[in-house]
Amino acid sequence: MKRCLGLACVVLVGLVTSTLQAEGPRGYFRYPSVHGQTVVFTGEGDLWTVSLSGGRATRLTTHLAQETHPRISPDGRLVAFSAAYEGTREVYVMPLAGGRPKRLTYDGESSRVVGWTPDGQVAYATRHFSTLPNTQLVLVHPETLAVNRVPLEQASQADWSPDGKTMFFTRLSKQGSSTKRYKGGTAETLWRFDEGRDEAVPLTADYTGTSREPMVWKDRVYFASDRDGTMNLWVMDAGDTADEKVAAPTQLTRHRGFDVLRPSLSQGRIVYQRGADLRVYDIAGETDKKIAITLPSDFDQTREKWIEKPLEYLTALDISPDGDRVAVTTRGNVFLLPTKAGRRVDLTRSRGTRFRGARFLPDGKSLVALSDATGEFEFYSLPANGLDQPKQLSSDGKVFRYFPVPSPDGKFVAYRDKNYELFLLDVARGKSRRIARSDNYNFSWLSWSPDSRWLAFVVAAENSNDQIHLYNVEKKSDTAVTTDRYDSYAPSWSSDGRFLYFLSDRNFESLVASPWGPRQPEPFFDRTTQVFELSLRKKQRSVFQSTDELVDGGGKKKPMADGDQKAASIDLDGITTRLAVVPVSAGNITTLAATDKHLYYVSRSTSRKRTLTLRAIRREPDAESATVLTDIKSFRISGNRKKVLVHKGDDLHVFEASGAAPKSLSKSRVSLSGWRMAIDPTNEWRQMFVDAWRMERDYFYDPGLHGVDWKEVLQRHMPLVDRVTDRAELNDLIEQMVGELEALHIYVRGGDHREAEDGVSIGQLGAVLRRDAPKGGYVVEHVYQADPDLPQEVSPLAKPGVEVEVGAVIESVNGVPVLSVDHINVLLRNTSGRKVLCSVRDAGEMESRRVIVEPISSTRATDLRYDQWEYTRRKAVETLGKGKVGYVHLRAMGKSNIAEWARHYYPVFHRQGLIIDVRHNRGGNIDSWILEKLLRKAWFYWKPRVGKPYWNMQYAFRGHMVVLCNEKTASDGEAFAEGFRRLGMGSLIGTRTWGGEIWLSINNRLVDRGFASAAQTGVYGPERKWLIEGHGVDPDVVVDNLPHATFGGGDAQLDAAVKHLLQKIKKDPRPVPKPPKYRKR
Repeated sequence: MKRCLGLACVVLVGLVTSTLQAEGPRGYFRYPSVHGQTVVFTGEGDLWTVSLSGGRATRLTTHLAQETHPRISPDGRLVAFSAAYEGTREVYVMPLAGGRPKRLTYDGESSRVVGWTPDGQVAYATRHFSTLPNTQLVLVHPETLAVNRVPLEQASQADWSPDGKTMFFTRLSKQGSSTKRYKGGTAETLWRFDEGRDEAVPLTADYTGTSREPMVWKDRVYFASDRDGTMNLWVMDAGDTADEKVAAPTQLTRHRGFDVLRPSLSQGRIVYQRGADLRVYDIAGETDKKIAITLPSDFDQTREKWIEKPLEYLTALDISPDGDRVAVTTRGNVFLLPTKAGRRVDLTRSRGTRFRGARFLPDGKSLVALSDATGEFEFYSLPANGLDQPKQLSSDGKVFRYFPVPSPDGKFVAYRDKNYELFLLDVARGKSRRIARSDNYNFSWLSWSPDSRWLAFVVAAENSNDQIHLYNVEKKSDTAVTTDRYDSYAPSWSSDGRFLYFLSDRNFESLVASPWGPRQPEPFFDRTTQVFELSLRKKQRSVFQSTDELVDGGGKKKPMADGDQKAASIDLDGITTRLAVVPVSAGNITTLAATDKHLYYVSRSTSRKRTLTLRAIRREPDAESATVLTDIKSFRISGNRKKVLVHKGDDLHVFEASGAAPKSLSKSRVSLSGWRMAIDPTNEWRQMFVDAWRMERDYFYDPGLHGVDWKEVLQRHMPLVDRVTDRAELNDLIEQMVGELEALHIYVRGGDHREAEDGVSIGQLGAVLRRDAPKGGYVVEHVYQADPDLPQEVSPLAKPGVEVEVGAVIESVNGVPVLSVDHINVLLRNTSGRKVLCSVRDAGEMESRRVIVEPISSTRATDLRYDQWEYTRRKAVETLGKGKVGYVHLRAMGKSNIAEWARHYYPVFHRQGLIIDVRHNRGGNIDSWILEKLLRKAWFYWKPRVGKPYWNMQYAFRGHMVVLCNEKTASDGEAFAEGFRRLGMGSLIGTRTWGGEIWLSINNRLVDRGFASAAQTGVYGPERKWLIEGHGVDPDVVVDNLPHATFGGGDAQLDAAVKHLLQKIKKDPRPVPKPPKYRKR
């Protein structure tokens, strides 16, 4: 038996269990709601009911979509819940005894049920009515569908006093990263809002961690909090008034290992999720016990299922040495597909194991691939006939390994790992030896010489430029064969071993000629990459060199005199000087491969689509490159260098490596007809769970994992995997596990979920509408504003010729009276981007008019509301700042936000004051670029013959600056705020930020394309302290936008910023210096 490495053996037993083996009880229970003796919960993505004392549950719903967040009505008749039956998640209600659900909302945006008010309205959380994207609470009547907004700018969870006059609420929604013991600026805290009071007040300001899910019972507030390091139940006095000082909370449960999740209270009993179970806490009896639940189900989602398009899960491709088969690694399995007639071979029928990166060995009779069968990724030899058992080649896995690169003689496998180490695996001995280690990024582009004596690889130099190295396998030495002056990469050997071809970025021709012009244009280097030929021996001509008297007409060098021939070897002396440029136009070239007679390469277009084109050039004098195929995804060359494999669209093509396109794409196409793949979800879930655990271990920025006993974490959570009944439950469990690392930027997303087939979108009119039967339709209460300089962005109702204003009544849509349906949006389903005919009666008018309106998508409607918030901030600054202060808001730090900067900074660069507003900034990676712009200084002034002077550096800001940040400023937005202050540019005003500054890359996908991202790169300052992570950026001036005042239109933070700048300007106005007197003779 193979020994277990890296993981405790007890964890690995059963990863590949027989489907005939007897199973324990299944059931993973989430989102409980209790009323009296009845509990409703989510299991298998459906709603169930069960007695509070446990027993056999009864299924309430059967729809394919997930039904979550159930809440039972105060009278016990109805249950409200959230479900995505027609696309987005909306609010529904149904009889607790069973029946057809009734849809309550048609927002077209995600809606989460929170609970019920004492008077029988359903409370739900949404951003649908918010301009700045905040989660708010909205009440909807289950009979009339009338909607009322809770007058708070931020509110996520809530419960009410019995008289409905006092609301206890969680102000902020749960931040999206999967972490525990979080104490950043977005931590959930409890607040109280009394009817008739001017403002809500905080209840748990004494604790910087999480306090959430308030539940009211007999003048006390019960809630979940991690005050003791684990989410447990706590209680505090509600107080008779908001001004009354209450005693410190009291702890009720003392769980360890698993948090108290999603509690619900009824008649003195709190039901909650812990791990995969539901538990009940009796307040009077101070007892806590598990609710034993049996699901009478066939567990359909655990049955074997078929993947109709296996190529959708592709992770690696290879072509056999003679080009007759294609190896496809997809969804953790390896298949061989014949290029012509023949059988498909399933090489890895062990569905609880993940295989990665299968590559053919040179004999074509077997392949090498990585497999996690032992618990660590080891290399295996896979017989190509699919009949014999795979053979384990290595047994020393301890960290994530990248794809294998076998040598042409089959004796070695080169590979790199996540620790920036490069290895050679001796296939016969099963031993690896490290041949290089890097401190400057990982190795890449491994490529063997035809005689297997040399390995070319790429690694970054100290200046971060990539260099190509050659490693001598026999002498165990490596030599850099390119300098560190330029990035050089993608080495590919000629078949005779005389030349090494590679790509290098050495063509720097900017499309922008000068930094002078609107918005200070910057150099843009397009088509930087060239193809180079490196002569590996002295005194040999380039194959592309034109013919002359030393070369015959066929391009072959004339025979040398006796004694001139040299043994096949590489002359390292002076090798970096033996370069020639291959006659290929510089371009955005990404990949290169040599055949006997051609060089193949991929060129990427500069267009937004970034189309990839495969091109080739014949290796001979005066050759010209030609297009082989356009719009491809990838390509590979066979081992004998005679065939080309291309992935194009949803197809694979194999054809002759002639330097030209195949004569017929239909004939070159590899048949995928009828190819389906069976998977066992339960085995796959086990594998993915361990894989997520393992990749967090190997990708996390701290090798010590913050001191967490990571093996114990796996052992604690692993038994619950066998309780899982659908993919959403697996994500829930992975979230609980990875949260133990206490780091942000860890997101658990995606995967192969069962989904409803009805994808129905709702067209939006860009307005707030209210149903008013006496007036005969829907009254327009507000039309969202946008910058009038951007007419394409305005609300559909504000377009010229439509011009529907506040007070107008929309009576019909496409001839259907709006009062004849439950909601006007019923008539706007599937109308986004399509014209509809509306009958509108303007305010004060007796007659109606008809207008053609083009509804927008829900995504655009969200942006429109945000546009209004941004536009009204800018107008407010113009007024309050008296024209002296400019305003720039950055929603995030991504590619599209570069346009925001250009749109909003340059019109105000000349002002005396500037507000850079990064409140709610979602992050990205352009902080350094923005900071660089703000660091520019005016150091001299240009004075033309007439007119005002202007300065150099052009567009530099000369005035005073301030940054606005808040609890939703995240990631790169926080980096910008901290950098702004550290670089001495100004002060920060607002509230403490999110606290996520270990940067991530989502490159650790699971087999079904889901992921649990890892926080991979920490950030620290010159004082050798980690920055921002887990705490956030503290502003210099703390100003909170309180929830009720802000709902009413206030913006205390913006007011404070304008006041701050006006004071600075008054003290130091910084006018443009007057020019000196002209000199006279």
